[in-house]
Amino acid sequence: MFCTKCGAELRETDRFCSQCGSLTPFGRTTTPAARQLLLDKRNRKIAGVCAGLARYFEMDPTVMRVIWVAGAVVSAGLGVFAYLACWMIIPREPWEPPVYEPQRTY
Repeated sequence: MFCTKCGAELRETDRFCSQCGSLTPFGRTTTPAARQLLLDKRNRKIAGVCAGLARYFEMDPTVMRVIWVAGAVVSAGLGVFAYLACWMIIPREPWEPPVYEPQRTY
């Protein structure tokens, strides 16, 4: 398998290209046509805004959080108001009942 952006050779199980960092088909969780901007309940820390934006732009949620905090600091707190606005405007994910996974003890 080869990367579609840089042409580097990849293993079949690689989720990211080691040369350019782009997602491989194996690493994609959604198809590009079905991509929606939604608040992410599973990966959220406060409201799911950064996790939802990270999923939409196909990047790591931690990187999105760092970018958001840096933007809030640089803009003298305007990022906090933007976060609150996004929290109110971006729709939530549909509710799914929690899946019970028994813990294994060894």
